[in-house]
Amino acid sequence: MAGGTLGALGALSVATPAWTWSPMGSVVGAGAGADPRTVWDPEADQLVASLIQRGEVPRVNTLLRTWTKNGQALPAGLPADLKAFMEKARKLPAWSDPSKLDTAFRFNEKRGLYLGVLYGFASGMMSTVIPREARAVYYSQGGADMKDRISKTAKLGYDIGTANAFKPDGSMIVTCVKTRLAHAAVRHLLPKSPYWDKVADEAVPISQMDLMVTWHSLPTTVMRHLKNWKVPIPANEAAAFLHSWQLTAYMLGIKEEYIPASWDAAESQAKQSLDTLLAPTPEGIKLADILLGLGAQIDGTILSKPILGAFTRFLLGDEIAGWLKIPRYLLWDNLLKTAWGPFIAVREGLLPFPLAPAAYWTFDEFLRKFALLFLSEAQEISIEIPDSNNPNYP
Repeated sequence: MAGGTLGALGALSVATPAWTWSPMGSVVGAGAGADPRTVWDPEADQLVASLIQRGEVPRVNTLLRTWTKNGQALPAGLPADLKAFMEKARKLPAWSDPSKLDTAFRFNEKRGLYLGVLYGFASGMMSTVIPREARAVYYSQGGADMKDRISKTAKLGYDIGTANAFKPDGSMIVTCVKTRLAHAAVRHLLPKSPYWDKVADEAVPISQMDLMVTWHSLPTTVMRHLKNWKVPIPANEAAAFLHSWQLTAYMLGIKEEYIPASWDAAESQAKQSLDTLLAPTPEGIKLADILLGLGAQIDGTILSKPILGAFTRFLLGDEIAGWLKIPRYLLWDNLLKTAWGPFIAVREGLLPFPLAPAAYWTFDEFLRKFALLFLSEAQEISIEIPDSNNPNYP
């Protein structure tokens, strides 16, 4: 694996520009400045590899199903090395700010309908044109059941929006720590898949760069769209929303020197990471079709495949829609282009509502139903450590 990693990094250094984002722009304002494509999560990786090799994953998953609240004691019977890691991993950093988290909740309350749609479409569908993420999902265990996979992603969006997200009676820390362990398992397992190995441009998946790219597909992308829609957001709420995602990055195992300290720093970093690598892959095209199909199965009218496809095109643009082979739906495409801006203005109280066209009600119902689909009942989902790859692609 070490030899493969060196080979992959050698090719990478020729094909992609050097990493220049400064850790001075991070939440701690300092760091080694190492290229995040060469950094993973060694503490979690060594631990989970050992759990898999010892055959302890099924027992551990059974025990961890009972750990659902941040302040809850860890289950009795966990391996000592795992328990020690989790006790450390569940602690918030010194820069955590409870007052900002309270403000973030108020922001989520006011913008929950928008956030549900943006997490699902702008972020969820964008994941299918992030090549490394699409391949990792497709060939890992999660790719075998995309309905379950998207539910686990939804849990992150649900938990971060709750009033007690990072408090002892909340669940966001639990969700992040379990996800961190799952990522470590994928790093150990996926290099053993000849299917993934044949198409991958990295020897080990889910580097710090990969984590950051996925992170930017969530809060950075959401904030970009809210600004484009001219949704008025007070500065303190924007900062608080960012803070909740900074903590999420930390709890997922992203090193502090890579976590942006401000929206300007996030934009600077996204331009060097997320924005430069979006591209189609066979795996991503298949995943996108599966995701659009899952949404259409929920409701044959408001969440029909044409509006899901049109909304994907509206949010991500014609080029990405073309990559994903999403057809044009002229009725919905044109309606979104002409009526979405005024609809947002009406919802935000910037335009009067009287005599608003029927499309406005349709948009509002779409927001409500999709947010309900994406964010509701996600707290029932159990995130577990995989011990195999996609059985269809061993």
